[in-house]
Amino acid sequence: MGLTDIYRCMVTESVSLGQSRCRNCGFEAPGGDDAWGRIEVPKLGRMTQCPECGSTDVITSR
Repeated sequence: MGLTDIYRCMVTESVSLGQSRCRNCGFEAPGGDDAWGRIEVPKLGRMTQCPECGSTDVITSR
């Protein structure tokens, strides 16, 4: 993997300022917005959940 590939991955994974994004379906909403679900997971605590697909694989911004 070259520098160009690493940079491309970083850009792909970036989040718009103040936005949180689901890595599964691409749903975006402001970080901390009521649009996001919140679930309690034993041993992990509170997690953000995508309202569109239910994934907890979310890049968060606050």
